[in-house]
Amino acid sequence: MRKKSDFILRFCLIIGDALALILSFAFAYFVRVHVDPRPFTFESQLMDFTLTIVFLVPVLLVILAALGLYKKTIFLGKSRLPERGRLLIAAVLSVGALIVYDFFKGENLFPVRVMAVMAMVFSFVFLLAERIIVRFFVRRIFRSDYGVRRAVVIGNHKNTEYLADYITSTPESGYKLVGIVAGRKYIPKDLKTHQYSSLKDALKKARPDVILQTDEKSTEYVYKQTVQRHLEYYFVPSESALSSHFGEMELIGNVPAVMVMTTPLAGGYAAIKRGFDILFSLIAIILTAIPMAMVWIILKISDVKAPAIYADERLTRYNRRFKCYKFRSMKPEYSGMTAEQAFIKMEKPELIKKYRKGGDYLKNDPRITKFGRFIRRTSIDELPQLFNILKGDISLIGPRALLPGELRDYGDRSLILTVKSGLTGLAQVSGRRNIPFEERRALDIYYVMNWSVMLDLQIFFRTIATVLKRDGAK
Repeated sequence: MRKKSDFILRFCLIIGDALALILSFAFAYFVRVHVDPRPFTFESQLMDFTLTIVFLVPVLLVILAALGLYKKTIFLGKSRLPERGRLLIAAVLSVGALIVYDFFKGENLFPVRVMAVMAMVFSFVFLLAERIIVRFFVRRIFRSDYGVRRAVVIGNHKNTEYLADYITSTPESGYKLVGIVAGRKYIPKDLKTHQYSSLKDALKKARPDVILQTDEKSTEYVYKQTVQRHLEYYFVPSESALSSHFGEMELIGNVPAVMVMTTPLAGGYAAIKRGFDILFSLIAIILTAIPMAMVWIILKISDVKAPAIYADERLTRYNRRFKCYKFRSMKPEYSGMTAEQAFIKMEKPELIKKYRKGGDYLKNDPRITKFGRFIRRTSIDELPQLFNILKGDISLIGPRALLPGELRDYGDRSLILTVKSGLTGLAQVSGRRNIPFEERRALDIYYVMNWSVMLDLQIFFRTIATVLKRDGAK
């Protein structure tokens, strides 16, 4: 499993910022009501005030994200505009956003002006203090090697020596040097033992999570190797190439490096998407608990010995295998079998070709029970996957979870597995089983390479419409 130092960093910052904002506004209210000796005429409702702030925290976090406060360069103090300056701007904009909200909603959040000023000051102080605390704990986490990305530096360039020195001397960077592929004159004296003769040898023995290339030799080959192994790839451009923008620019120490991304769904976006998945799955599990219990009881009554839920092995991000939960819709004797195994067992091998030709669908499939057809048509059989979302196996929206070996002969299989599989996705809302296999995979690749928040929202609402109309459900 690839280490996620960036995710750990951004997740800690998002949680810390949310708590800091809530506490700062609540503290401002408390100080004005209980500490400031001047009289006031408004009714003191600290809990109502705090709950309103909690509700508006996502908006405030968007302001912080827009100011670039979740970029690692700012966290490590490698930004032109210091973190303190951005936090001050964030505090001002956050209070301004609440004042605008208060104006239109008329909730009387700041009944006296001094509360808005206090909230602004406390927001800045609390955010600054919180980030100092987060920085302390994140550095401790990275120094213990937890979540740290194993890095291999490749290239005959002076930046190879600099990056090797920087990574080994800066644990809080989130990297751990595990290999160098370069001539000996580009390797620091105390790191000669990290040298590998070739990238192939380094990939095999060092098991890296990220490749940092400092020269322009065989870049296409190096990048291809990283994509096939689901590794991150950074290219350190020459000074003449810095004017051309491709990928995401990041500072590693004092060296600008371009992260060549296979998908926009990375960094802070991945952390936000994971947060939404957790929130959605928790709410959905609570709302569907009774229907799921009823389906489970019906399936157990129909066959006491057979499991009501079966776990099918599927693939998700970085080719990781997981158990995908579904309500059993097949007859017990065929549950857990491949289509080929089941049709051979029932002595109907002629159905195999027909099933595959139909895009893995067969009308009146003899393996499926009557009740199974109903829960498949209504997509109820998918509800247990909410627990997969909560666990982090899959996301709410993403490419369809693949069977091991399903894309063995498909050229772009590595791209599809760059992001987490999803309960629903672009292919599912574009026709589900009504479109051929190749087109479904093309849609999955399009999603991976063109991900955006708006695309996820479109898929989410189209999924609701698709389920209600039962388009493509069979």
